[in-house]
Amino acid sequence: MKKIILLLLISLSFFSCEKDDICDASTATTPRLVIEFYDNSVATPTLKSVTNLKAVASGMQEGVVFNNSLPVTNPLRYLTNSNKIYLPLNPSGTTTTYSLKYDFGGASENEDIVTYNYATQAVYVSRACGYKYLFNLTNTNTNILTVDSNNWIKNIMIAKPNLESENEVHIKMFF
Repeated sequence: MKKIILLLLISLSFFSCEKDDICDASTATTPRLVIEFYDNSVATPTLKSVTNLKAVASGMQEGVVFNNSLPVTNPLRYLTNSNKIYLPLNPSGTTTTYSLKYDFGGASENEDIVTYNYATQAVYVSRACGYKYLFNLTNTNTNILTVDSNNWIKNIMIAKPNLESENEVHIKMFF
């Protein structure tokens, strides 16, 4: 009888085991700011690729990595020629400032400074994954660009102020 009770207790202990605490790679994490670039010279919004764009957040040394496949020593790792970019925001603050350098290293290099203001919300995902942060852009107007006499960015439009995923465009920039 004692053996049966002992076997029963041992078998019940296996039912209380939890699965491994490993965060699945497909789990949604903190979204980055999605920006699309448009041609400012046409009447209907038309996507337009930037030329050698380098994005450097305040306090960053090298900039945002756009080409992960290139070695760390290759400066092209930090440049993009696309019509869409993904920029991380600082979850421990309420603003992130980026230097956006168009035609970086070229004859017509031009730098614009853009500051994004936002509120953050921590959302519990799971024990394995921890928390993710959601952002809400708090700019009530589109004047989030530091104005100088030579801006390459002509207009900024907030398309979706709530950053909940990277599946939608949050900001539209016209140049």
